[in-house]
Amino acid sequence: MEPRSYGFLLLLLHVLRAVIALEEKIIISKLGDNATLSCIYRERELHLKNLRVYWQITDQEECSVVHALISGQDNESEQCIHFKNRTQLFWDRLEKGDFSLLLLNVSQSDKHKYKCVVLQKTEYTRVIHQTEVVLSLAASYSQPVLSGPMRNSDSTGEEVTFSCRSGNGYPRPNVYWINKTDNSHLPPSELEITPHDDGTYSVFSTLKVKATSNMQIECSVENKILQENLSANYTEQKQSNDFSTESHKNLEKNGRGAQAAGIVSIVILMGVLAVLTCWLWKRRSSKLVSYTDVQPNEDKGEINSPV
Repeated sequence: MEPRSYGFLLLLLHVLRAVIALEEKIIISKLGDNATLSCIYRERELHLKNLRVYWQITDQEECSVVHALISGQDNESEQCIHFKNRTQLFWDRLEKGDFSLLLLNVSQSDKHKYKCVVLQKTEYTRVIHQTEVVLSLAASYSQPVLSGPMRNSDSTGEEVTFSCRSGNGYPRPNVYWINKTDNSHLPPSELEITPHDDGTYSVFSTLKVKATSNMQIECSVENKILQENLSANYTEQKQSNDFSTESHKNLEKNGRGAQAAGIVSIVILMGVLAVLTCWLWKRRSSKLVSYTDVQPNEDKGEINSPV
């Protein structure tokens, strides 16, 4: 075999080995959080001066380099502007073969397939490890708010409308209406999913059904990526005679309580007035006594005084 063919065969084997060793992982991150894209090589000890590490985007041509490490130093010369000051490696782990990338403040535009490529330079440069990481983004939806009719018990058979809303979530949700009396799914009458500037969605749905004597309706908002299922429940609210009677009793009880409190207040006020009246009367009486004692002495002084 010619030396040139032998060299080509070796190169082909290295490429095939790299392809076979390619791993793919899925990372889920919430919008605004920091995400760690994993890339770990544990077969041997490494010397950073002999390594080149590239983090790249494989599903977009406009941006190729997310982060680069060359001979033990970060190299930002080819880094995409979108990732400037938003990526970093874990320096205390590099020599142990951990080339995971920390992506700061994840946004909607970071949803890509990333590739970590580790090259080692000895006699020649070769790929010793590569990993693909799919970054999926998610955001939890708010607790659903379910509104339904307040109706009398004699409105059975009438069409009633329920509404359910939730927001600030990602990706697009699934919305389910459930009749909890038999756990059957009900088709929504209306479903609106609205995108927002920050990449999140809000959802509004309505359900129209015939009223029954014992309605129990549930609205469920599902986020598949986060495996979250948030629900809100509605139970029929009747205005029955028993309820009216109980309300009347409560009103009577509250009225009697208020009346008793008023009587007690009047009695206390009358007592205070009585005490005040007695005090004023005693004070007036003491002044009268003092005056009668002084008056005779004054008269006597006038008789005995020389002319």
